[in-house]
Amino acid sequence: MADKKRIVVLGSSGSIGQQTLDVVQKHADKLEVVGLAVNSRVDILEEQARRFKVPHLAVGAKNMIALTQLPEADIVVNACVGAAGLRASYETLKAGKVLALANKESLVVGGDLLMKLATPDTLLPIDSEHGAIYQCLLGESMNEVRCLWLTASGGPFRGKTLDDLRDITPEAALAHPTWTMGAKISIDSSTLMNKGLEMIEAHHLFAMPYDKIHVVIQPQSAIHSMVEFSDGSVKAHLGTTDMRIPIQFALSYPERWDSPVEPLDFRTLGSLDFAAPDLETFRCLYLARVAGEVGGTLPCVMNAANEMAVAAFLARETTYLGIAECVEAVMEQHRAQTVESLVQLEEVDAWARKTALQVLQTKLR
Repeated sequence: MADKKRIVVLGSSGSIGQQTLDVVQKHADKLEVVGLAVNSRVDILEEQARRFKVPHLAVGAKNMIALTQLPEADIVVNACVGAAGLRASYETLKAGKVLALANKESLVVGGDLLMKLATPDTLLPIDSEHGAIYQCLLGESMNEVRCLWLTASGGPFRGKTLDDLRDITPEAALAHPTWTMGAKISIDSSTLMNKGLEMIEAHHLFAMPYDKIHVVIQPQSAIHSMVEFSDGSVKAHLGTTDMRIPIQFALSYPERWDSPVEPLDFRTLGSLDFAAPDLETFRCLYLARVAGEVGGTLPCVMNAANEMAVAAFLARETTYLGIAECVEAVMEQHRAQTVESLVQLEEVDAWARKTALQVLQTKLR
């Protein structure tokens, strides 16, 4: 038996972090946890540390950076929520370790920096969509790729109009039809900002221009994404809607281990439906594409403003449609610069958050 892969889990108290530990428990003969980090949930951290006999623990964004440098760690699972995960991703790759990435903001904000440090074997996406594309591209030539199809469930408000969304409550927006996720990602999924972030991620991960990245609504969430090739062939990745599958692939690569969940039964799946996204109603998707196409520091601004607006919505301090309005207002006040360093991005992030707060407070008056 080969040596176990030794992993660090950043954000172990969240949805992805806990599902990562489910995979570890199933494959305890192949995986060992050597480090865990949380932002604040010390109670969960202590329970996990006892259960998995973890020697290295950290609380808070600054302290978790030390875990990325552990000499015994082979893989760092970055399951942090928000822009705080960027520095951890950067330090992981700089240390020459494998980064299993679930933190969308790392690539959205700092993709220009991270991809200079990454290789296809050292940066493995945990997203179901990017994990799907990654697997569809195995053995293929990138020169023969016509486009990438990112699938979206459409969230809980698929088919709704702007008028339908004016009085949406946080509770309604958190009720995702097919995935179980944390609050921030659930809101992003409902506004389709999540898909916008994934579009920017795909641009960086697969060096794909935006005019070759398409979003398609696939309500059953059975197709996790597709790659279309120059000869008209399309590869689709299908499977059960459970994040433990892409998590496990990132940890097992280049091998495949026994499934952590029940496989998809195509005899009971029923139909597969497709539709174009409504960019007028779900303006966050449009704004994310604009930010990606402009590039530079604008995605950082867009992401920070969105984090502030989502937090305000969850606290009932702005409306559901106010999320996109806030993001757009902050983006309009920024002149994009070339990305040069983490320090620069942290300064831009801080400016965007301050500006977003001003926009949100103005709307409250």
